Amino acid sequence: MMVEDFKVQPETRWRFFADTVMGGVSTGQVDFVQEDGQTHAHLTGRVSTENNGGFIQIRLDLPDPPPEGTAGVRLIVRGNEQQYFVHLRTKGTLLPWQYYQAGFMVTRDWAEVRLPFDTFVRSGTLLRAVPRAGSLTSIGIVAYGRDHDAEIDVREVGFY
Repeated sequence: MMVEDFKVQPETRWRFFADTVMGGVSTGQVDFVQEDGQTHAHLTGRVSTENNGGFIQIRLDLPDPPPEGTAGVRLIVRGNEQQYFVHLRTKGTLLPWQYYQAGFMVTRDWAEVRLPFDTFVRSGTLLRAVPRAGSLTSIGIVAYGRDHDAEIDVREVGFY
């Protein structure tokens, strides 16, 4: 199930966030780039753990959750050969620091990444152990947790 292919005004759906909303000092931006007849999100920046920070992200609020029986998240990505994360929010993640997280590596070439829901780690014990597809409210692509330069391209976001 395709959620986003960045073809029609993605800037109206995707929001950029940095840890500066909580006093951190990370910086970055998202651009939507046309290449070889396709558009993709290009997230770049400097992630800093100073001041209790440590993230930049782009987030999409889902207009509808994927159907029950959906097994996980599917991405088409490339980047600077580092680890990035998907953050999922659900109807049960009410506080800003609550989410489910799964990591993945990117290479310089476009590649498909599949992240089963049961590999996502909850941010706290008050959340269900595994996110339920029918309760998903947003998906984020995140550079997180360590001092580094981030550069990731995202061409497709969906579920399987």
